[in-house]
Amino acid sequence: MEGDKKITVQEGDRVPFRNHVDFCVGTGRMGLALTREYQEELAYVQRHIGFRHIRGHGLFSDDMAIYQEYEENGETRWELNFTYLDRVMDSYRQVGLKPFLELGFMPGKLAKGTQTLFYWQAHTTPPKDYGIWCGMIQGLLRHLMDRYGADEVVTWPVEVWNEPNLWGFWEGADLEEYLKLFHRSFEAVKEVDPRFRVGGPAVCGGTDEKWIGAFMEYCHENRIPVDFVTRHHYTIEQPDREGHYDYSRLMDPEVGFANLQTTRDIIDRYPEYRGLPIHITEFNTSYTPKGVIHDTNLNGACIARQLSRLGDVNESYSYWTFGDVFEEQGVPFTPFHGGFGMVAEGCIPKPVFWTFVFYKRLQESGGECVYRDDAAVVLRRENGDYLGVAWNEVKGPGDQERRRVLLSLPAAREEYCLLTRSVDEKVCNPLKAWHDMGEPAHLREDQRELLREAATPLLETARIRSREGRADIELSLGRNGVVYFELTAGALTPDRGYEYERALLGV
Repeated sequence: MEGDKKITVQEGDRVPFRNHVDFCVGTGRMGLALTREYQEELAYVQRHIGFRHIRGHGLFSDDMAIYQEYEENGETRWELNFTYLDRVMDSYRQVGLKPFLELGFMPGKLAKGTQTLFYWQAHTTPPKDYGIWCGMIQGLLRHLMDRYGADEVVTWPVEVWNEPNLWGFWEGADLEEYLKLFHRSFEAVKEVDPRFRVGGPAVCGGTDEKWIGAFMEYCHENRIPVDFVTRHHYTIEQPDREGHYDYSRLMDPEVGFANLQTTRDIIDRYPEYRGLPIHITEFNTSYTPKGVIHDTNLNGACIARQLSRLGDVNESYSYWTFGDVFEEQGVPFTPFHGGFGMVAEGCIPKPVFWTFVFYKRLQESGGECVYRDDAAVVLRRENGDYLGVAWNEVKGPGDQERRRVLLSLPAAREEYCLLTRSVDEKVCNPLKAWHDMGEPAHLREDQRELLREAATPLLETARIRSREGRADIELSLGRNGVVYFELTAGALTPDRGYEYERALLGV
């Protein structure tokens, strides 16, 4: 078939591949963790993937009710309330998650100005009193250490603010004021326990090079031993808005990877920071919670490519977000609304969910990478078995609608079982099923069950015999398909009198 991809692996081939797929995942603001739907989606994701950290906005926002003021003897005093914080953190711990603490946004009563952002009114101005801001940080950390143990809590990374290079997220996108916020926050955290790892500046694209350069220079000049650098990574051009939805054109992925390399280059200019970890604390294709691409098979295929390379220069990369319980621009109108999440309303997995499941299986296998390019990753276990992921992005009319990947692998055994799990627009596409149902805005339970069924990968198996020390397999990838495969050695061991082919004939 024209467009077939042929991959030949030789004995002894080794390819660098840093797969940190499960380090962290994003979430809507922390206050949403108090809802049942949020907890159901999180438990579902953890059961099937199992991330280690979770990172989101709103730790200090008003709906978490941490910062409180009161009047006493004619003076305004402050105190901290951890009732909701404990509920949220307990729920994270119950599903095996450590927080990646983002210090933000500003409590309304502590905010210097009146600027807010989002449907839920996140305050995005500096504190009116940096002493109180630092005291609030320290009070929160000490409470967490008392509750969960100091040795545990110091393993939770701490990030200062979110996207301060955008005026809406930080008043005026004031670089000088942000550096002050970071410096004061860094010292406050380290005063509680120097073992805490603290980083920033959590910038998005556009002015990222300017901000990261200024951030590193400030840390250098002030001899701040910053523990890591954070940034975000999205891969679309400016979206077009139609009604409740945003439509976006994907940018060249190589441009995005090159942009990520600039962060590594800026950091490594400074001998004292060379090799400092970089955490991508948000990434996805589209940066809008109404980005229709998020629900599609195209998104799953694009993220498969991203996951194959994001570990090259980054310590971690946190998908934004695990679920569709998310309200930055208001409460969604429909179950498929372009939300960031891996799962839609009712724990309906989107195609990208399975991309993460597949990469997590690669990570858990303990296998060593023997092949990697922009269409496939292949690992070999110590016992000689193979597993991998392949994908087929179809972004335009000139792209290959269906592709075969032909793999030739060194084989020490004669017989193997080939298992594949396929996700593409035909066999695992809940968005299409929802569309064909008439795009109901409010799902009944029977409709949710049908959509979950439509969101299941196609499982296929086959017997493979090696020839002259090689095993040849064929993977068929549909439009915007992602296929996971395992090639496991094992001879047939039939019971006495059993003949499979005869059983099929019914004679």
